[in-house]
Amino acid sequence: MASRARALSSLALMVLMLLPLPGWIFPGAGLTAQALREAVLWVLTAVLVVYVLQVERRPLASIGLKKPTWKTWTFGVVGGLVMVAAMATIYLVVFPALGVSSTESAMQAVMATPFWLRLIVVVRAAVFEELLFRGFMIERLAEITGSRALAAILAAVVFTLAHLSFWGWIHIPIAACGALVLTLLYLWRRDLVCNMTAHFVTDGIGFLLG
Repeated sequence: MASRARALSSLALMVLMLLPLPGWIFPGAGLTAQALREAVLWVLTAVLVVYVLQVERRPLASIGLKKPTWKTWTFGVVGGLVMVAAMATIYLVVFPALGVSSTESAMQAVMATPFWLRLIVVVRAAVFEELLFRGFMIERLAEITGSRALAAILAAVVFTLAHLSFWGWIHIPIAACGALVLTLLYLWRRDLVCNMTAHFVTDGIGFLLG
């Protein structure tokens, strides 16, 4: 019974984290609303950490969060550059070859925001999304399903679809590419800081250097 209760609790938390709570609480396209939505996501990040530590009574190492080493930063940067190269190939080669229009309008909307907000978004995405989709979701779904491979696939699919509401269907190959690299990186290293680094490098190059 305890294991079933833990499984249901973990699934309930995943659903809560996936709900568009920030948009429900602070709707609108204004700068203040955008900043407040980021604040809500940071609160959810804290909730996830507190849940693992205080409710589950488990260490953060149970979701892959451990002391970083030189390998953490090295493989994180390399993983990020691999993602950038793969996504650039999709944007610059695959999309044009298929006659598919890019996500230019969505990108323009992001780049129109101030640098400080983009920096907050990039850092938050690296921390929150890796905590949820890699560390927590893969580890807890693996316990529930008994299959680490199935857990990784489910987490990658959910991560990919989570980008649909803002970026649209055209962005699915890009998000899926990121999901593939980040999932494989986590399965290989089981080092969440490494994943956060890779995620930050990818989004940082895309949203901070433009």
